Amino acid sequence: MSTPVKLAIIYYSATGSSAALAKEIGETAEKAGAEVRLLKVTELAPAEAIASNEAWAAHAAASAGTPEATPADVEWADAVIFGTPTRFGNVSSQLKQFLDQLGGLWGQGKLADKVYSGFVTTATRHGGQESTLLALYNSVHHFGGILVAPGYTDPVKFVDGNPYGTSHVDAQGSLPVDEDALAAARVQAARVVKVAAALKAAGA
Repeated sequence: MSTPVKLAIIYYSATGSSAALAKEIGETAEKAGAEVRLLKVTELAPAEAIASNEAWAAHAAASAGTPEATPADVEWADAVIFGTPTRFGNVSSQLKQFLDQLGGLWGQGKLADKVYSGFVTTATRHGGQESTLLALYNSVHHFGGILVAPGYTDPVKFVDGNPYGTSHVDAQGSLPVDEDALAAARVQAARVVKVAAALKAAGA
């Protein structure tokens, strides 16, 4: 009997939108038979910046008990899905710092041959969604990872319109994650688990 796919969902979320997508991805992956670790990265923003934004402060308090990711979680995983809000069309500094801590594993070849994917949130429509995912995927190429984007493999992807990964416009935390984004997240999660399971069964 094959062993379950081990999936690490590693994300940064300020006001909670990325966290909501991460949760949906995790629940879908578990239903597909994966063993899931849902993990946030370390917050770098000063306390006064967080306190100045009501939505940010509320999410920081609500997510205080969420475990933080370490490089060991990436080493453990067969597949990793990263999530981040956009910062000027790029990956957030919080997630970037985590990626930059993976040099030791990279040097040992322990990031290669895993499945990777990503999701993103923005404050404004478009707002750098695709450029952020492409920037994130630069790291995957350096890892020697196997990039599994959702593409247009399901009709719901023609609704959210982003073949690179799940995306949502949250208007700085004022627009909750909607059903279109949740549906796209479910497609992405199922696809990642399916491909990772096939690779694992083949002994990749």
